[in-house]
Amino acid sequence: MKDSSMQIPTFADVLAAHGRIAPYIHRTPVLTSAYLNDLTGAQLFFKCENFQKAGAFKVRGASNAVFGLDEAAAAKGVCTHSSGNHALSLSYAAGRRGIPCNVVMPRTAPQAKKDAVRGYGGIITECDPSTTSREAVFTGVQAATGGDFVHPYNDPRVIAGQGTCSRELIEQTDGLDMVVAPIGGGGMISGTCLTLSNIAPEVQIIAAEPAQADDAYRSFKAGHIIADDAPDTIADGLKVPLKDLTWHFVSNHVTDILTASEAEIISAMKLTWQRMKIVIEASCAVPLATIIKNKDRFAGKRVGVIITGGNVDLDTLPWTL
Repeated sequence: MKDSSMQIPTFADVLAAHGRIAPYIHRTPVLTSAYLNDLTGAQLFFKCENFQKAGAFKVRGASNAVFGLDEAAAAKGVCTHSSGNHALSLSYAAGRRGIPCNVVMPRTAPQAKKDAVRGYGGIITECDPSTTSREAVFTGVQAATGGDFVHPYNDPRVIAGQGTCSRELIEQTDGLDMVVAPIGGGGMISGTCLTLSNIAPEVQIIAAEPAQADDAYRSFKAGHIIADDAPDTIADGLKVPLKDLTWHFVSNHVTDILTASEAEIISAMKLTWQRMKIVIEASCAVPLATIIKNKDRFAGKRVGVIITGGNVDLDTLPWTL
């Protein structure tokens, strides 16, 4: 398995990615809510990647990887392992280029995400819901297909693509004090670090994580990666651990990592649906949950909040279970 993980991307890579993927992504809107501003005491600017192609920010990094392949590599297709949004985003991008896409997904992944992968032409192999299982099953799938491995987050091409999101956010807002984004494996937060450290170094970067999957928080406090194999949280997109490349960005550029309980995450998700009239995933509600929980930290600040996706199984909404 080719490992390009420690080829640390640069801001030039972000700019190149933005040009490469422009025909295949949306420049997503930034929304505000007077109600949520009043509730938190902050001015919140929501970068709505739930309106992105394939319903998630991950289409940025996936498209950068797919459309950056030379013809010989592209002919063999791409492959990955993912709990959902990267799988469907890579399937989307591969479909646009007309190449095969094989993905390994946990059998417990939301049905809506599995359906989307298949809808975009992706081929799914299921695994048990643990990092160990997904990586073991993936090794067999890649050996059988020969596809280019596009890691969900520990890949310089993916991180450069994710960095285009915060570039747009800075262009769409008139100065921010902080940006808050969810953290699982760290692809989005790494792209945010890469971009903001270059074009807005004064902006604090806060990562938000479920308390029941807080390995990034514990890693941040310990000063080295601590990886949980199979954490249990409603935020299904945030169950994976940091890797070497994302740890580089987290350890060097993140100001702090804040956590929220399952009840706080569900409450923030429901509040966003009610007040902003938009569909967001539980994983995307973690930033708002941490802002509400830590109002004193954010009061009086201009805060960018990255809503990372909107691929929800409408038959299993958390407040109806």
